[in-house]
Amino acid sequence: QVQLVESGGGLVQAGGSLRLSCAASGRTFSSYAVGWFRQAPGKEREFVAAISQGGASTYYADSVKGRFTISRDNAKNTMYLQMNSLKPEDTAVYYCNAASVFLTAYTATQQTRYAYWGQGTQVTVST
Repeated sequence: QVQLVESGGGLVQAGGSLRLSCAASGRTFSSYAVGWFRQAPGKEREFVAAISQGGASTYYADSVKGRFTISRDNAKNTMYLQMNSLKPEDTAVYYCNAASVFLTAYTATQQTRYAYWGQGTQVTVST
């Protein structure tokens, strides 16, 4: 089992940057694929990015590709989401999550693949 805690959210102007962190408990962090979803007010939760257990494979939603970068440091049990060129439509609560299975580009987008979720961190991008 793994517990996840997000940090790094906040208010930023359009065009700015933020880096989200997700700290995981437990000694088996490296056995989990991890990722980010987000949920904007009045909208369904959507996939943002994911990274494989060893970090060799990454997956992104088209809406963030080229602007966001997901990475992980297994020695620190931490995952990151570097968000650049932020837009007002990026405003949402961002959730980190972990999956004990190996993901593909398709399955990484499916919420049901992830057994563990954090509480979320708010990101607000102003115009």
